[in-house]
Amino acid sequence: MKQCPILEQKHRLAREFYIGEIICAFTICIKDKIKLFLSKEIFDSMTDVLLETLSKNDCEAHIYLFMPDHCHLLIEGKTENSDLWQGIVDFKQRSGYWLYKQNYKAKWQKDFYDHILRKNEDVTKQVNYILGNPVRKEMVDSWKDFPFKGSTIYNFDEW
Repeated sequence: MKQCPILEQKHRLAREFYIGEIICAFTICIKDKIKLFLSKEIFDSMTDVLLETLSKNDCEAHIYLFMPDHCHLLIEGKTENSDLWQGIVDFKQRSGYWLYKQNYKAKWQKDFYDHILRKNEDVTKQVNYILGNPVRKEMVDSWKDFPFKGSTIYNFDEW
C-alpha cells in the first residue's frame, strides 16, 4: 500500500499581515540548539546585519536579544510599506551567509516563531519579558548585566 506524504501544516499568517505599521515578536533558533551567541564578536556582527536589514525594510527594533542558541526580536514597521517578514527572512539569509563564511558550523532553523501584537498589547511589557529571559535562565542576576541586547528605539542604560 502506498503511503501518502505528510504535508507540513501551514502555520504562518498571509504575508500582508506582516506589512505596515505593526509590531511583531520573533524568535529565531539555531539548528540543533548549538550555543553560538557567546561572544561580543558574533553579537556585534549579527547586530550589524540585523540593523542593516531592518533599515532596508523600514523597520525598528524595540529590542533584540541574543541568547546562546536563539534570538528574540520585537520589530515595528515604520511606514505603511514596512515588511517585517521580509526583514526577518533577509536577516536570516545574510547572517547565515556570514556564519558560513566565518566557518561556524551553526545554522538557523528553517522557520521561526512570531506573534503580531494587537493594538491593545503593552509593548513595554513585551520588552520587559524579553529582557527577563537571561535572568529566568539564571545567566545573570539582572537583565542590565546581560551584554547581548540592544534597541534602535530605547536606551536601556536609562531604563
